[in-house]
Amino acid sequence: MSTEPLTLYYAPKTRAFGALVLLEELGCPYRLHVLDMKAGEQRAAAYLAINPMGKVPALKHGDAVVTEQAAVYMYAADLYPAAKLAPALDDPRRGPYLRWMVFYGSCFEPALMDRAAQRAPSSPSTSPYGDYDTMLATLTGRLDKVPYMLGDAFSAADVLWGVALDWTTRFKLVPTLPVISAYIERVMSRPAVARAKAKDA
Repeated sequence: MSTEPLTLYYAPKTRAFGALVLLEELGCPYRLHVLDMKAGEQRAAAYLAINPMGKVPALKHGDAVVTEQAAVYMYAADLYPAAKLAPALDDPRRGPYLRWMVFYGSCFEPALMDRAAQRAPSSPSTSPYGDYDTMLATLTGRLDKVPYMLGDAFSAADVLWGVALDWTTRFKLVPTLPVISAYIERVMSRPAVARAKAKDA
């Protein structure tokens, strides 16, 4: 595997912020490749060669290119096991970790976008996520039981969810329930978040 530092393709004030927080949590060497979204750099040929979807974040590590938020998080967290932000393959928490990482993109975001666009969900037999209320109840049911997604241990999944719930509650896409607000506070008060905010600014 390449020993080169990670390159994070990034744009300020975007969902890529969570990936920046994760790299700060990992304490790993990385380069920040900042894209000017207002100038359309995310749609230029140079970046579309990295991610044809024209989205951030994306991660480059030697010859490996990783796109999609959850994949970026999982790749980086597995690359630096000493940080203990991803359970090992033989850890019984690995299954729940993968579940919550994938639940974000496969259930949370589709339900959120349907709610934001005021679209009715598809029938339960064809909807990939069921419905918004079931999705939210599944998420809050977990946060009602444990301080972090995997229990007492903070992980890359909490970076993903803490940052996501922070912006989605601010945009009123997710209700500011006490259990959600308390979880956001636990995650967003971490030193790595403050360092990432300084870089984002």
